[in-house]
Amino acid sequence: MREFEITTPINVEITQNELVDAAAKAMGVTPKSIGEVKIIRRSLDARGKDTLYRLRVEGYLSSEKPVSKYVKIDYKNVEKGKPVIVVGAGPAGLFASLKLLERGFKPIILERGKDVHSRKYDIAKLNKEQIVNPDSNYCFGEGGAGTFSDGKLYTRSSKRGDIFEVLNQLVLFGADNDILIDAHPHIGSDRLPGIIENIRKHIIEHGGEYHFDTRVEDLIVDGDTVKGVRCTGGEEYSGISVILATGHSARDIYRLFATRGWTVEAKGFAMGIRVEHPQSLINRIQYHGKYQPFMPTAEYSLVAQIENRGVFSFCMCPGGVLVPASTIPGELVLNGMSNSQRNSKWANSGIVVSVEPSDIPDYEKFGVLAQMEFQSAVERAAFEFGGGNLNAPAQRMTDFLKGRVSVNLPQSSYVPGTLSAPLDEILPKFITSRLKQAMLVFDKKMHGFITSDALMLAVESRTSSPVRIPRDPDSNCHVMLKNLYPCGEGAGYAGGIVSSAMDGINVATSID
Repeated sequence: MREFEITTPINVEITQNELVDAAAKAMGVTPKSIGEVKIIRRSLDARGKDTLYRLRVEGYLSSEKPVSKYVKIDYKNVEKGKPVIVVGAGPAGLFASLKLLERGFKPIILERGKDVHSRKYDIAKLNKEQIVNPDSNYCFGEGGAGTFSDGKLYTRSSKRGDIFEVLNQLVLFGADNDILIDAHPHIGSDRLPGIIENIRKHIIEHGGEYHFDTRVEDLIVDGDTVKGVRCTGGEEYSGISVILATGHSARDIYRLFATRGWTVEAKGFAMGIRVEHPQSLINRIQYHGKYQPFMPTAEYSLVAQIENRGVFSFCMCPGGVLVPASTIPGELVLNGMSNSQRNSKWANSGIVVSVEPSDIPDYEKFGVLAQMEFQSAVERAAFEFGGGNLNAPAQRMTDFLKGRVSVNLPQSSYVPGTLSAPLDEILPKFITSRLKQAMLVFDKKMHGFITSDALMLAVESRTSSPVRIPRDPDSNCHVMLKNLYPCGEGAGYAGGIVSSAMDGINVATSID
């Protein structure tokens, strides 16, 4: 076997014969000697005169047997298996449940929200009527927060586990094979619900259970050992272990731990705004004026270090739309999402500033929940500036940098609507000051990023959990409560679909 790289124009699909010829040349043999050729990675390169795909390819001689890294997963029938309670049906909970099936345990999934189909109706009400269902919204419900946020599938860390174990299972349940080779794979919010539904059907067919509209309110603890959970209405579920995969917005769980005296820690997170540009502008910048309709919609990733704090783009959604991600009435949170075609006329991204406990001394009185209470306070301020509804306070980027309120605002993808407001009065000065400095840095990296056509909207505050539920690094069990396995973004151990899924797999592997 030989691994090699070739390039091809992005509007030209390389043929199998061309792959074989390239393999033969790289391996120094005739094309007839080549047995199998497969692309293992595809990345976009727009740096030169022409925009190209760089393809990483494996070539095998006809005498060699290609070795597949993965074998078919043996999902067992677990109807009579030992029960494990899985709290939350987001990526961490779902992939933990799949791993439990593989290991012969019976997952009993408790989800405070609705199934992914019913959840769409509550999201429609959130957008059109500005009605917030605290248990069914962009954050809560089957599939978790990732279901309606573009479905980006890349992570900066491969040390957490096997990325391709996650990607291969997503393909098994309906994702395109392209996610196995693309450098920046994504699925799209129009495709993810069907995949999530297929996972649910698979788990049920193998003996697992789902319980929607089931909010966990307490743990059943005997001494220092967790025996199960108690839900709204008094219903109880017992199991040999409890996997806690509630997501980064389950503040009621953090308050439960703090009230009960179970170990929980404050954790740094990030806060800022969503910025929305015309997608045509981002295409022009990123492709150096050479964008053509057949090219992939351009994206970006930006980072700067300002006053010892990171300022960076977050959840960039090319060809996407802005959505209200509030989880309770009286607060305003924004997020972004894209469908699989990424074909809207806008590009949006969070531009956020790292926040540490030392940045908010006024919140020390809240102890380990200081970061969370600060997050909530800023979200309430954004809601109030928005007029007491889900209208988003907004400002043209050029006006924000000059400290003046925008006289008018450009058109936005945000359905509830926008309202001109001074973002300096909504976000703390330590955040807006760093944002302004970072914008100047970003404009040097992407000339034209600063423009009056760019809209900044408040507030982006759900980048990650502001709280960590600590666990033992060897057993993955909570440091204080036996048989409790904090997991995913809600526990502070992941950020995004893939890393959350890998953490779910790791936790489920730890249970015996």
